[in-house]
Amino acid sequence: MLIAFGGLPGTGKTTVSQALARRLPAAYVRIDTLEQAFMGSGEGRTDVGPLGYLAGYAVANDNLRLGLTVVADSVNSLDVTRSAWRNVALKAGVRIFEIELICADTTTHRLRVEGRTADIPGHKLPTWKGVCERQYDPWDSEHLVIDTANVSVEHAVETIIHHLSTSPPDIRTS
Repeated sequence: MLIAFGGLPGTGKTTVSQALARRLPAAYVRIDTLEQAFMGSGEGRTDVGPLGYLAGYAVANDNLRLGLTVVADSVNSLDVTRSAWRNVALKAGVRIFEIELICADTTTHRLRVEGRTADIPGHKLPTWKGVCERQYDPWDSEHLVIDTANVSVEHAVETIIHHLSTSPPDIRTS
């Protein structure tokens, strides 16, 4: 199964997706890590465009074909990236479970964004202004939404586990 996370920076995607990957256990693919590796490759890149996502799709596909569950951690803010994750699952012959994390409390969200420190060497975190101005397409596919403003990481993981066990076993492509 492919478990694809999405949500604006500061909503808790990395924290929740890592906890879920440990709990399952599952392979973990983080787009920020891949993007930073491209930028740190010595070629002086400051913008890698879609390279991080393209690498993420390939790594996820490799692991899915090995029979592993994959947890994909990315902002996943565009229809095109969400569709691409669904295509990865379809090509690998596995189902996809999509999760959007939000933080409905603007003050809490802003404090998270402004109070974070990068856990990837050299990674430049977005500003609150950057988060607010980011293009974020509405979701048009079936997905689980979790508001992290008032739930613990453990509660979020339990909610996901519950939904994973009750969701239909078919491959969802819409």
